[in-house]
Amino acid sequence: MEGLVNSSRITSIRTHFRQKKLAFVPTSTVQFTKSLYRNRNVGMEHHHKSLSPIAASIQPVEASSSSRFGNMLPSKEVLDLWRNADAVCFDVDSTVCLDEGIDELAEFCGAGKAVAEWTSRAMSGSVPFEEALAARLSLFNPSLSQVQDYLEKRPARISPGIAELVKKLKANGTTVYLVSGGFRQMIKPVASILGIPPENVFANQLLFGSNGEFVGFDENEPTSRSGGKATAVQRIRKAHNYKELVMIGDGATDLEFSIQYSFSLFPGTSTGGADLFICYAGVQLREAVAAKADWLVFNFEELISSLE
Repeated sequence: MEGLVNSSRITSIRTHFRQKKLAFVPTSTVQFTKSLYRNRNVGMEHHHKSLSPIAASIQPVEASSSSRFGNMLPSKEVLDLWRNADAVCFDVDSTVCLDEGIDELAEFCGAGKAVAEWTSRAMSGSVPFEEALAARLSLFNPSLSQVQDYLEKRPARISPGIAELVKKLKANGTTVYLVSGGFRQMIKPVASILGIPPENVFANQLLFGSNGEFVGFDENEPTSRSGGKATAVQRIRKAHNYKELVMIGDGATDLEFSIQYSFSLFPGTSTGGADLFICYAGVQLREAVAAKADWLVFNFEELISSLE
């Protein structure tokens, strides 16, 4: 899920192939974009070799990032927490899935540019999540029929390795949750693919009138506001008495899960509920978030192999 952080410090890693009927990204025809920072030359590279989707999409960024981040090799304490976690909470947009759901839906409805421009302005300053969410939705007011049409024509693109990782965690007795600022209508099919029950999904809900017209979103959902993800995780932890809980995501709203960083990043919000925050930068590398993570990874294979 995107964090509202300075957009000049974000590196995007995108695959350009949109799969029509399958939920997984193919092992060929992969493109990545490498955005360099202000003090470097700007460049773009294209790879069209038959490589694995992980290798093709993240290796260059991972290599260039190793000198900037000191948290790419986990400590023994971090590994122990990861291996012994009772529960793992995943962000969805730009983590479990390759796309940002609201931006994709807006593009489908013909308002992609307007929403992207508003998002860019929002990311340059401190904007409450609920304000950003309401502003974006107001730009295109998606109807129920549009959402249904979108889900039919543009199925979610699942990140390479996520299905295997979820399967491995569940086999180890770890409970898996999806906690997202996205929408239940769009996350439900993803949860189904991964075998995650509906009661383990915490996300926002689009609201529609009797004729299917858009009327807003459910503001009672904790994930609909700043600090809401941490609140959701606290509820999960309290309800099940989990001793060790891990959060995996890419953005500032995911970092707020962390007990250590929550209050410093979001003054006035409740403290986070996760013992460990793993920043997944396989789709979006947000430098401000990555620097504060307990562990920075660029592909899910790292996490899978560490559970062996």
